[in-house]
Amino acid sequence: MSKEVIALGSDHGGFYLKSIISKYLENLGYIVKDFGTYDDKSVDYPDYAYKVAASISRGEIERGVIICGTGIGISIAANKFPGVRAALCWDSYTAKMSRLHNNANLLALGGRIIGIELAKDILNTWLNTEFEGGRHLRRVNKIDELAAKFWLEYLEANK
Repeated sequence: MSKEVIALGSDHGGFYLKSIISKYLENLGYIVKDFGTYDDKSVDYPDYAYKVAASISRGEIERGVIICGTGIGISIAANKFPGVRAALCWDSYTAKMSRLHNNANLLALGGRIIGIELAKDILNTWLNTEFEGGRHLRRVNKIDELAAKFWLEYLEANK
C-alpha cells in the first residue's frame, strides 16, 4: 500500500520550517507535493494558500500543511475554499482536536513562532488522529451547507 500524498505550501516566513517538514514527511514514508515557495525571498502567502487549498478543494489531495510566519494569514486564506478545513495549531492538543472533532484536512503552522521539534510533534499528532465522526460529522457538514447556502443567496441577490 502506498503512503498518502501530503501537500505543502508556505510563504517566505514558513520556508525554513517547510523544508524541514518536507524531509521529515518523506522519512515517514509520505509522498510530498510541494507547491512552493522554494526560497526565502518575500512572497505573498495567499498565493501559496491558494495552490494547496485548491488542490484539496478539488479532491486532488486529501490533506496538507501550510506555513507562514504566524500561520494566521495563510490559514485565513485557505479557509475560503469549499471543503477546506484549515486549522492553525500551536500544540499537540489543538492538533488532536482539529482532527478528532473538526476533521481538519489542512494543518497551518507558524514558522516564526514554533520550534522544529514542536512542529514535528504537532504534525505527528495531526497525521495520526482520526476523525471521531458522530455528532461532529453533523457540525462539519453544516459548515459546507451554510457556505453553499450563503453563495447561492449571494449569487441570487447579485444577478
